Amino acid sequence: MKNIKSYLQEHQERFLNELVELLKIPSISADSAYKNDVLKTAEAVKISLEKAGCDHVEICKTEGYPIVYGEKIIDKNLPTILVYGHYDVQPADPLELWTSPPFEPVIKKTDSHPQGAIFARGACDDKGQMYMHVKALEFMTKTNQLPCNVKFMIEGEEEVGSVNLSKFVKSNQEKLKNDIILISDTGMIANDVPSITTGLRGLSYVEVEVTGPNRDLHSGLYGGAVANPINVLTKMIASLHDENNHITIPGFYDKVENLTQEERAEMAKAPFSLENYKKALDIESVYGEAGYTTNERNSIRPTLDVNGIWGGYIGEGAKTVIASKAHAKISMRLVPHQDWEEITKLFAKHFESIAPKGVKVKVTPHHGGQGYVTPIDNIGYQAASMAYEATFGKKPIPQRSGGSIPIVALFEQELKSKTILMGFGLDSDAIHSPNEHFGVFNFYKGIETIPYFYKYYAELSK
Repeated sequence: MKNIKSYLQEHQERFLNELVELLKIPSISADSAYKNDVLKTAEAVKISLEKAGCDHVEICKTEGYPIVYGEKIIDKNLPTILVYGHYDVQPADPLELWTSPPFEPVIKKTDSHPQGAIFARGACDDKGQMYMHVKALEFMTKTNQLPCNVKFMIEGEEEVGSVNLSKFVKSNQEKLKNDIILISDTGMIANDVPSITTGLRGLSYVEVEVTGPNRDLHSGLYGGAVANPINVLTKMIASLHDENNHITIPGFYDKVENLTQEERAEMAKAPFSLENYKKALDIESVYGEAGYTTNERNSIRPTLDVNGIWGGYIGEGAKTVIASKAHAKISMRLVPHQDWEEITKLFAKHFESIAPKGVKVKVTPHHGGQGYVTPIDNIGYQAASMAYEATFGKKPIPQRSGGSIPIVALFEQELKSKTILMGFGLDSDAIHSPNEHFGVFNFYKGIETIPYFYKYYAELSK
């Protein structure tokens, strides 16, 4: 890629300013109060793709938030790369834990980002990483170095389960036809240790409700005589793990892929400091399933976690009440071969079975997705590896991620395409948390590296 460094140097301030403007828009898909902001962001993405060089861009309506589609077709005989990203973001709560307002981006230095990081909700997940692809396209079109066709599909509902993306993909297979899919919604080990995500965990997300009496009761008059839904719920949740932190749902592990000792040994070669890990999180000890390392627990093993729990009185002061209802939101991260719909059914059956008499249980599935593995002998992986080596000066390490991008398995099922996950974020970037940020170095390095993927993929496809 000729002149990529000089082009980046010339335009880096503009690139960063454009990203800042995009990050100012609170495109929170989970909260309907921000509907206009989400729609405004879709329009901003459309304009950015047009300016970057796409010949055709459209905002495709869905039953929810729209999908921005763009394309630059230079020769139908050349390979086509489909870039996926999302423009919606997580809610910013709790606001009081942010050191700067979540939608007023600022650049601050951190231990992981000595050159500075941009602090804002969506900076890393996924506006910053999505925008790298827009600017990479700009470079390739402006310098006439685009070696293959490119399509963009940028959605606005990833943070709420991509509820309408499946319908869009199934009904637009010709429009979305491609040879490889490229996504930057993951991370790498460190700024001096590039890595490529080769596996994702699946997800089953449910909400549970435990109902006791038909109304809130006085805890003095009824306490000890009537089942307290909050007490019952917490006991039921606690029973979902045994003393070894093994999940107790019958059949849960039946299809779990057990990696060989050789495969686990290869994973262990990735640089990792347990002491630095604990220090970064301000914890004295790690916690998890017995018999597995920290990196194995958060990548190749399934998990079950409570994401929220509520019921009764939580306002200021005291109110002596036995709540009529108690609720919790629970997510299960799944490994390849575990079917999320099957796991959801197993969870519901088990959770209902362990409820004591005196309460009623309701399990409501929210969303989910399958796990995914990309083989490293795929030419897409090889092109990505060569691209990282070209800009970082070293081969990237393949690694499995603990996160989930449910639509990746959907893409393979419907579009028959493999997905390459070229992430540039770091674990310390606090995605989904207060003070989310994305390194300025990482933003620019992504823009520099992505064009090399196009170059090498086109060459390897001949």
